[in-house]
Amino acid sequence: MCADTLSAAAAPSPPPGLVTIGCFDQEPGYSVNRPRGADSWLFTWTTGGRGRLAQGASQVVAGAGDLVVLGPGVAHRYAVEPGAGHWAFWWVHCQARAAWSGWLRPYALDDGLYAVGPAPSHGRTRRSEDRIEATFRRMLADARWTGDGPPPGPAEPADGQVAVAHGTAARELTLCSLEAIVLLTTARAERQRPDIDARIRRAESLIAADPSASHTVRSLAEAVALSPSRFAHLFTEQLGRSPMRALRDARLLHAARLLEATELSVERVAAASGFTSAFHFNRVFRQRYGTPPGAYRNGIASGAGEAAGWS
Repeated sequence: MCADTLSAAAAPSPPPGLVTIGCFDQEPGYSVNRPRGADSWLFTWTTGGRGRLAQGASQVVAGAGDLVVLGPGVAHRYAVEPGAGHWAFWWVHCQARAAWSGWLRPYALDDGLYAVGPAPSHGRTRRSEDRIEATFRRMLADARWTGDGPPPGPAEPADGQVAVAHGTAARELTLCSLEAIVLLTTARAERQRPDIDARIRRAESLIAADPSASHTVRSLAEAVALSPSRFAHLFTEQLGRSPMRALRDARLLHAARLLEATELSVERVAAASGFTSAFHFNRVFRQRYGTPPGAYRNGIASGAGEAAGWS
């Protein structure tokens, strides 16, 4: 079946600044068509039945345990797979965090479509699937939190439920949960990279765990028992960027998250992210994200917009 046969009326997508989550169990005949794609990313995780998702010239059939991600800006369609009795799935529209692209890259098809299948049967456990399901339920509850009182407990999903995270706290909690889901489903890609030296993986993890620390080539090399020259050569050869470039990227990502989730001044965000010069921070941040830090924060805030209903 080619993508062109997935005909359906065009459907709007949520504004990109919102985090919108839903739980559907659809019967045959359900389909969504967006000829212009969406401004936001769409994450789907199938719990039962089968769905067919097409983006550009790429398409995939999703079954239980499959995470399928559609990037923004490309025409896409999705529907209950012909012959399947139904398609039960969680879905989330949002802006993806920068770190997720690296985790999803091993599962990229063409045209911004990513398909992450369930773990092989010998490594797949009911516990991991239960954890992902519980995380989606937590997202559904957190999206409705107003910030008053304690956050609600995980919600029991029902077909057709949709929630929109309006406030900053609700939005960040739901994004953190989605980040955990992306990491849980894609983590095994790291184990499938036997070409990466374990010492280089360790150094990469040290950078990611605390990007604001005063890491140097020498300190990282000592942490993994390599000489500085050998470490720098291996790191660059195997990861495609120098240790200091990786450190700068990690610091910029940390800074972006602080701008998204806190009200710290730009100067304090720079310092908390390991930048000793606010001027240098502003320059490299703009190079990385295409906008100065203050404008980046304002764009995140103004993108929250008014919520509407979607199917």
